[in-house]
Order: sequence, then structure tokens, then C-alpha cells
Amino acid sequence: MAPIPGSGLAKGLAVTLRTMTRKTVTEQYPEAQPELPPRTRGVIGLFEENCTVCMLCARECPDWCIYIDSHKETVPPAAPGGRERSRNVLDRFAIDFSLCMYCGICIEVCPFDALFWSPEFEYAETDIRDLTHERDKLREWMWTVPAPPALDPAAEEPKEIAAARKTAEKLAAAQAEPQEGES
Repeated sequence: MAPIPGSGLAKGLAVTLRTMTRKTVTEQYPEAQPELPPRTRGVIGLFEENCTVCMLCARECPDWCIYIDSHKETVPPAAPGGRERSRNVLDRFAIDFSLCMYCGICIEVCPFDALFWSPEFEYAETDIRDLTHERDKLREWMWTVPAPPALDPAAEEPKEIAAARKTAEKLAAAQAEPQEGES
């Protein structure tokens, strides 16, 4: 059976009329804040205490938008007779969000969990040069990072925790045995 000429046009107009009669669901942004999904990619927050200045994030960034400066300091020995050690100290950590493409590679490669996604998205500037945010601003955003989702109660216990628990139980049993023999 051949289609009726103009039936496609009629179907399209029917969809348009149905849509026109529905109430709109536009949210007025500044007055009504949007409901963001839990793991929204907004900006990158820096947890400075975890940063060891390994430079992995800056090296792996495809846009080269992460700037890190550091210097070395010598740390006195932990025990008498030990040797001095040197460690890197973070001087500058900046991200140029005018170059960043929000791929998240820097967050994935960070071995010490110093970088996190923050759902903060209101950081527009009138001058593009102001989109390079230094470590103070990145630290402020760290406190807006949501807590990780809770573990599934029905999930298997992680092997690291199971091994630590077994070791703790063995130590507790070993310490309890001499106390029982003394009585």
C-alpha cells in the first residue's frame, strides 16, 4: 500500500502541535540552581597535602595547561645517625582553564590522589587571562568535592582490608596468649 501524499508532513505538524500545548520546563538559571549529577565535571580541585610534585599530571596533560614549580629541601634524618633526605616542595600549581578540555587525564594519572573533580561550575571571568587559577583557588574548590559513594553492603570486602584485619587479629591473639598464661 502506497503512503498517502503529505502524511509525513501531517505527522510532523502533529508532533509540533503536541509540543506547543505542553507546559515548558525551562529553569531560570540564576534564581534556580540546577540539580547536578553526583560526579559532575566542573573544575579541578587540588588537595595540596597529597601533592608530591611528581609532575605526572603536567606531563600527561594533552593541552599543557598545568603549570607546576617546585624546589628541593633537605629534611633532617628521622633517627640519629641517619642520612638527610631531600624532598620536593610545591611552589606553584596552576591550571589554565581557558586551555583545559576537561578530559580528566590529570586526575586519573595522579598516584597520590591530589586532584579531584569539583562540581563547581560558576567561575566565569571577563578577561581570559583570569582563567588561570593558582593553587589557592584550586584548594578552595577542593572543599566542594562530594564524598565518594558508599560501598555496596553486599559487595565483597576489599582484599587490602581483609589482609589488614587478619594481621590485626593475629597480633591481638598473640598478645592475648601471654596474658592468659600469666594468670
